[in-house]
Amino acid sequence: MSARLRPPESARATALAHPNIALIKYWGNRDPYWRWPANGSFSFNLDGLWTRTTVHFRAELEQDVLWLHRRRVTGEGLRRVQRVLDAVREQAGFTWKAEVISENNFPMAAGIASSASAFAALAVAAAAAAGLRLREPELSRLARLGSGSAARSVPGGYVEWRVGAHEADSFAYTFAPAEHWALADCIAIVQETPKAIGSSAGHNLAETSPLQAARVADTPRRLALVRHAVQTRDFELLAQVVEQDTHLMHAVMQTSTPPLLYWTPASVRVMQHVRAWRGQGQPVAYTLDAGPNVHVLCPADDAANVATALAEVPGVQRVLIARVGGPARLLPPEQALSPKGPAASEG
Repeated sequence: MSARLRPPESARATALAHPNIALIKYWGNRDPYWRWPANGSFSFNLDGLWTRTTVHFRAELEQDVLWLHRRRVTGEGLRRVQRVLDAVREQAGFTWKAEVISENNFPMAAGIASSASAFAALAVAAAAAAGLRLREPELSRLARLGSGSAARSVPGGYVEWRVGAHEADSFAYTFAPAEHWALADCIAIVQETPKAIGSSAGHNLAETSPLQAARVADTPRRLALVRHAVQTRDFELLAQVVEQDTHLMHAVMQTSTPPLLYWTPASVRVMQHVRAWRGQGQPVAYTLDAGPNVHVLCPADDAANVATALAEVPGVQRVLIARVGGPARLLPPEQALSPKGPAASEG
């Protein structure tokens, strides 16, 4: 249930959320309108990487306005934001338009789940700005309207997104807190430019692959293995199932109509190096979302050495290191963003 906290006269709020890396992937929808997933998924949030978003509902606005890195956004990007804003307005009982200002500190649309952190931050900020007091499952469902994986960036730590019996009970929850297992994600950036085909379009192609049904049918087994690996901190098991899962998702992508091929030669080189290192006894594993950049998982204490080794792989432009992060959260009013001012630093 939701309850009004304050009237819309004070309708501004700012939130911060982290992207997440899926260990068991979300790919394909039972219902694309609601982004009700074809299968459950599992992830952890990436601390140190973030989206910060300010939402300001104002009576004098004639239309919703979206600023991203101080550039005005229209078209499909704005429409996806409006889907979340409309749901908030309906619950709050007013029709005011909103100015939305957002920024990231990591590359967008490159397979690092920028839409996940973006819509998680939007959901938290918009609900608070509208005076709604939503529980975490409600915020997760709200974020899901803009981006399915955003459902997983609302809770913190190790997160499972349950399919549910119907879309209304499909939301994400914390399986284990961030401090349960000190892992890190060393992200080998091989391409910073936005991918040609976004994830939303790719999800709609999943059912055209003859492999999608088998991937979905086997997901409960892989989810059970990942839960056990995280619960027992079994890195060897985690590596096996996470790599198998990423290859299953990319096999579906590559056999869709039209086929999607996100890998670059540098992506393949990184994967080959990671397998060689693990064969030499180094606890490392790779996974890729819908993009060319490779997420290399390892114990947090090994992250610096792994990042140094990745930086030497031909084609790797730079390496980002992220440990397991917390939930989306509201920020104090003084950290609100302005479309014309300098980007604020994280507080």
